Amino acid sequence: MSYRVVFSPESEEQLVALYRYIAGAATPSTAERHVNAIIDYCESLQTFPLRGTRRDDIRPGLRVTNYKGRAVIAFDVDAEQVAIIGVFYGGQDYATALQDDPDEAE
Repeated sequence: MSYRVVFSPESEEQLVALYRYIAGAATPSTAERHVNAIIDYCESLQTFPLRGTRRDDIRPGLRVTNYKGRAVIAFDVDAEQVAIIGVFYGGQDYATALQDDPDEAE
């Protein structure tokens, strides 16, 4: 079975921000290669989506995996798709950013 991989608006914004950061620090072509490699890695979850580590302590159903030790990719999996929730780079605090908001549960 192959899962559909979808990117949340937040994860797309994070990838754009990462591109801009790398393009400013290095070159646009370096930024494009790096961001495309992360996207390719995310899309590879379509064939083996249950890799990574479950982090139900942060948010029910959350899984995280690393890309080359520099980016944390947060996602969840249902019966048909892998939803990329966030791409956190350079030691960003993904756990705090992804915790369920208790006010939303009411």
